[in-house]
Amino acid sequence: MIMERKRTDCPALPPGWKKEEVIRKSGLSAGKSDVYYYSPTGKKFRSKPQLSRYLGNTVDLGCFDFRTGKMMPGKMQKNKQRLRSDNLNMIKGKLDLNTALPIRQTASIFKQPVTKVVSHPNNKVKTDLQKATEQPRQLFWEKRLKGLRSSDVTEEVLRTMELPKGLQSIGPDSSDETLLSAIASALHMSSAPITGQTSTAAEKNPAIWLNSSQPLCKAFTVTDEDIREQELKVHQARRCLEDALMADSVARAAESTRDMKGRAA
Repeated sequence: MIMERKRTDCPALPPGWKKEEVIRKSGLSAGKSDVYYYSPTGKKFRSKPQLSRYLGNTVDLGCFDFRTGKMMPGKMQKNKQRLRSDNLNMIKGKLDLNTALPIRQTASIFKQPVTKVVSHPNNKVKTDLQKATEQPRQLFWEKRLKGLRSSDVTEEVLRTMELPKGLQSIGPDSSDETLLSAIASALHMSSAPITGQTSTAAEKNPAIWLNSSQPLCKAFTVTDEDIREQELKVHQARRCLEDALMADSVARAAESTRDMKGRAA
């Protein structure tokens, strides 16, 4: 992109300050310009708030126009008048507690009252329960979980779980790690049963026949054998946890006994 730079002194700021105007000569934004300011030490400022924070109370920038580099008292007066008008409107809006009937504001010189209808027997409020309960979901959102790995408190990556052979992923660029994260998310976020994609057409064209409330895997069935294997794994995990807690308790008791003997000696 071709740009033309013009740097001049800025009399509205303290001595040594420079104003630079960069005019774009090519591209879609040709003809537009950007304004920057440079301090005597060469520091660059891109906006009026940055300039105000740097100068602090040394220079009043209330009526300073950043684009032209000039002090414009009229602009400050207009801003004050607008702010005062907004404050008055806000106060009027808060204190207006009148419950009288509204008056139609028309071109007529006579004020005409408006009938205020609060309720009517034929009024019906229509609500779509489906839209109120179900929120739209993005297709293939599971792809955002790709590459994410769990780690412990020492930031060591945990070993990935092995999925059963009955779970097969479908969809574009799917993997076992992504499928595992998708199933875990579905179990935590949904109270409905997790069955996978029950429609066989989802395997051929998942972009059309995909059920967004189910993870990207083929339909599967949990058998009694799978439940027994899982119960055995849970039992073994609880036994290992119990042994670890017992060993920790014994170690703490032994350490406390050694401390007491050392203090007695």
